[in-house]
Amino acid sequence: MAPRETASLTTPIGIIRIDAQGDALSAITIGGEPGATSDNALLARAADQLEAYFAGELQQFDVPLLPPQTPRGLVLRKAIVGIGYGNVTSYGAIAGRIASSPRAIGQACARNPIPIIVPCHRVLGANHVLGAYSAGNGPSTKIWLLNHEKGLLL
Repeated sequence: MAPRETASLTTPIGIIRIDAQGDALSAITIGGEPGATSDNALLARAADQLEAYFAGELQQFDVPLLPPQTPRGLVLRKAIVGIGYGNVTSYGAIAGRIASSPRAIGQACARNPIPIIVPCHRVLGANHVLGAYSAGNGPSTKIWLLNHEKGLLL
């Protein structure tokens, strides 16, 4: 197994730590303390893309991600990544598209190790209820990200 490398950057929602394992991102953690700087090209590319996202200049990421542990996890991740920038959908709507359950979608969002790039903040409860968010400061971070994508913070 390849060693884990880490980089961090300061963003409007706090420090973001980016982890890579081999040639793929393995995690993004929102919040915490700044970490060591790495000269890893993948981490630099991910940091550049995240900075462009927060500057309102990037809507779709193209960095390689560590695959989920199961084929079903990959189906769930693809469904979440398929939600376009500035859009939202419900757990139930995603579930209906991929023959799953809203609960499975919620669990995939809650366990998402790569928030923002795998945009689980774009998934809402029925009737556009905000719902939970497991990254950063929870729902307030989710609201910030949604408002940012709607252009309300630029």
